[in-house]
Amino acid sequence: MPDHPESETPRPELPPGAFRRVDETPDERFYAQPRFVTHIDDAAIAAVTQLYREYFPPGDHLLDLMSSWVSHLPPEVEYAGVTGLGLNRAELERNPRLNRRVVQNLNTDPHLPFETASFDGCGICVSIDYLTDPVTVLREVGRVLKPGAPLVITFSNRCFPTKAVAVWHALDDAGHVALVEDLLRMAGNFRDIVGLDRSPRPGRPDPLYAVVGRAVHGG
Repeated sequence: MPDHPESETPRPELPPGAFRRVDETPDERFYAQPRFVTHIDDAAIAAVTQLYREYFPPGDHLLDLMSSWVSHLPPEVEYAGVTGLGLNRAELERNPRLNRRVVQNLNTDPHLPFETASFDGCGICVSIDYLTDPVTVLREVGRVLKPGAPLVITFSNRCFPTKAVAVWHALDDAGHVALVEDLLRMAGNFRDIVGLDRSPRPGRPDPLYAVVGRAVHGG
């Protein structure tokens, strides 16, 4: 699909149980063992990094949400600070781009422990499909972003299948873009929502899709 301001795919109807998972055991148990691996290939990672170049200028204070041991930020860009929030402390401690680290399970507590309008940008990389209450989390992201600040959500066609929500499994790539666009609309505090296809090698793994929105206000 080409870059476009609104997905041409009809908005998905969300059935009961859309955000259930095959594995409903505590996420802390599943993510207890650190995974020092990347979950998309090098070409897709480069596409994420290029998006961050475009949306996160030098000197920004950034939030890396659902972070791990690597943030895929452009190595040549200096930021004022990068806060990482994730589930595994060992992974966060390994991440050299983070100057602040927060361990939190967003599926049990979707409220972010940050002040309103405190970040210049936020990235969520290949993790949006694991949120069981994504609208609340995204609304919180809109709260902690400064007005006009971008949220860059990237995803591919790979996941931990037992932890990804049911609706993600039910949709194709275009449906995933439409779903994430819709979740941002439902959050109610984002504008200029755009779906992007940044797949480096069309028709081959790993594709890379993104949805970007800008915070309306810090409230």
